[in-house]
Amino acid sequence: MHNNIEIYLQALNSANSGIIITDNTQPDNPIIYCNKAFEIITGYSHNEIIGHNCRFLQQEDRNQEERQIIKDCISQEKECKVEIRNYKKNGTLFWNELYISPVRNSDNEVTHFIGVQNDITERKRAENELREEKLSVEKKIKLRTKELVDKEAFLSSIIQTVRESLLVLDNDYKVLSANTHFLNSFKVTNEDTVGKLLFELGNHQWDIPSLKDLLTKILPTNNPVIDYEVEHTFPFIGRKIMLLNAYRIEFEGQYKDRILIAIEDITDKKELDRRKDDFLSIASHELKTPLTTIKGLVQLLQRMMPENSTERYISTLDKISIHVDRLNELINGLLDTSKIQSGNIEIHKEPFEIDKILKDTIETLSISHPKHNIKLEGITKTTIMGDDLQVTQVINNLISNAVKYSPNSKNIDIYANKVGSYVKISIKDYGVGINNQDKAKIFNRFFRAGNIQKKFPGLGIGLYISHEIIANHNGTLWVESEPGQGSTFSFTLPIMKTNDNE
Repeated sequence: MHNNIEIYLQALNSANSGIIITDNTQPDNPIIYCNKAFEIITGYSHNEIIGHNCRFLQQEDRNQEERQIIKDCISQEKECKVEIRNYKKNGTLFWNELYISPVRNSDNEVTHFIGVQNDITERKRAENELREEKLSVEKKIKLRTKELVDKEAFLSSIIQTVRESLLVLDNDYKVLSANTHFLNSFKVTNEDTVGKLLFELGNHQWDIPSLKDLLTKILPTNNPVIDYEVEHTFPFIGRKIMLLNAYRIEFEGQYKDRILIAIEDITDKKELDRRKDDFLSIASHELKTPLTTIKGLVQLLQRMMPENSTERYISTLDKISIHVDRLNELINGLLDTSKIQSGNIEIHKEPFEIDKILKDTIETLSISHPKHNIKLEGITKTTIMGDDLQVTQVINNLISNAVKYSPNSKNIDIYANKVGSYVKISIKDYGVGINNQDKAKIFNRFFRAGNIQKKFPGLGIGLYISHEIIANHNGTLWVESEPGQGSTFSFTLPIMKTNDNE
């Protein structure tokens, strides 16, 4: 039987069609299996797919009628076929021909759904081109000519006016044009630049091995170079740290196969970030010493409290102790942030039971937040190889946030499930929610959503630390939310491989 399963899995991974399996018995029908073709078609890796609902492939394109057809198909437990717009991880649109079929058990209950997808982008493009061919040939030629002329003028204007260095290369990596910002920034002339091979400019100052490797090996495959950091010492201008983005442009006719390179000088920004990190680290350590002393003195006063102490005296000491603890938590958060930025955060990996730390954390928080109903559903019976203290910190932070940002709702729902070879933990609140613009930045260091920063105190580092901890454990952390409808923060962790689950 085990050999048969291996053969079936090999067969699925050999298929050209993307294949996924979702668990209909779990909340939100999460993906529990995907084959290699699905990863290739979507551009997402296995651990970024497992645990998600299939709708993440539509990203923000949510008004498609096909989404409702799929939803009805799932709710009515029937099969269906749709053609829907999906988006790869890099944002590229592709058309997906999707077949969905329910899987029933011996009691005729739908336990899973199987989805088979095929990329039909080329077919859609061919259909669109066929429709265009029905237009007048003369009208097409005139319109196309005007578009190319306008496009050339438009792009030339952009290249010359943007405050960023831009280069346009041909397919042999010769410079076709360089904007004014590039010439001024790198102290070169137009005559010394245009018509020359990029890697031979100046005194071969752009013959940077890592950059050459990217441009000559990756760009021909149509994969863009995005936010690639290059550090180099140039004559006359010294050391520079640059952020490069390179794209292959596929215009028709004489503009075919162009490469656009955008170069952002981030030298000053990097230096400023380094100074900020140094200050953050030093300030946190310097604050830690007097705070520890204050905490010790408060505890000493509490132990030496006179027998006839007034209630006001006792409550004042208690309040001081609470605020000292709060300040200590903030400083610890800053120290964690500093360690993450410098790469010095330590992970002590040992096997631990995720169900136990989840239960213990919920019990502790339920005592400190008695007005909230923190409910856990599901049990995984799994072991994780990782730092249990850090994972506990993540769970504690996510639940505490759910309580904090749900002032008018008392229910916090937590779900624990196995999804393939991962554990998925979800924390759902019914609070203020997060808009789409803020969701993209919610895990950034010191970021706080605009609608909450005035109402709720905080530094905006808890989610950043949590995101980095989960990433260091080879998992993913994400959020699904709508303004006014609450938020669901979910993360996955790989299950420890043993002889029993291999």
